[in-house]
Amino acid sequence: MAVKAKSDTPGTESGRRLSITLVRSTVHRPARQREVVKGLGLRKLNSRVLRPDRPEIRGMIRKISHLVRVEIVEPK
Repeated sequence: MAVKAKSDTPGTESGRRLSITLVRSTVHRPARQREVVKGLGLRKLNSRVLRPDRPEIRGMIRKISHLVRVEIVEPK
């Protein structure tokens, strides 16, 4: 069984990060969507977190794209 090296994962070698902002409330949303928001580390409305640009994070964002705003932050 082959193990992927950390540098083989897309997005990590470039150092790109995603700025994720919660712009819609999770009230009256399915529990799964609330769990994804919590898993990303978002708490209150308009809270913002920085996460690495990785497929796992992109998948989470895809599930709640109607609740968040995402901006790509390039390294300096």
